[in-house]
Amino acid sequence: MSPRRSDSRDRMISSAAALLAEQGAGATSIDRVLTHSGAPRGSVYHHFPDGRTQLIDEAVAFAGDVMAARIAAAARAGDPVAAIDAFFALWRDRLSGSDFRSGCPVVAAAVAADEEGPRWAASAAAVFARWQDAFGDLLVAGGLPQPRGRRLASFIIGAIEGAVVLCRAERSLAPLDAAAAEIHDLLVHALADRTGPGTGAGEAPRP
Repeated sequence: MSPRRSDSRDRMISSAAALLAEQGAGATSIDRVLTHSGAPRGSVYHHFPDGRTQLIDEAVAFAGDVMAARIAAAARAGDPVAAIDAFFALWRDRLSGSDFRSGCPVVAAAVAADEEGPRWAASAAAVFARWQDAFGDLLVAGGLPQPRGRRLASFIIGAIEGAVVLCRAERSLAPLDAAAAEIHDLLVHALADRTGPGTGAGEAPRP
């Protein structure tokens, strides 16, 4: 049985996200997405009337949704430090599992230099804002005041994304591990100052 059209659409979006992560926006062409996904060529403009621009936009949103769901899953335990440690561990696994080929598709869209760059940058900014809100809410729930929780959330995202770039350039997990350790210690102390001793906040092991 041949796949449904909706299956083709989903495969193309997933493939576009994977290609963004590995090759950047400039190299994520319709032809490469079709080859990677195995979707029929006739499905492109049926599912994506605006062509490559729309496909990459939706791939960015898809990547954002995937990570937001993982943040939410890690947060269910109620320990902000453990949740953020888990987010670092996720990136550690992605980098090592891809032999440092796979980075962040959202960053790839944000830094795109072609004519669609501003549109994709706006899409990426919306994703980063969602992640910042998720981490900020988690830290506030852990006892931090909202302004500091949001600042730290933004700092954490920047540290992770910067470390991922360094890891790919150096072909080493050391930058990510260093960032994870420093942020772990920072959060343990920040949350302990707010919650006091004996609460258990921030006692998750480092990745």
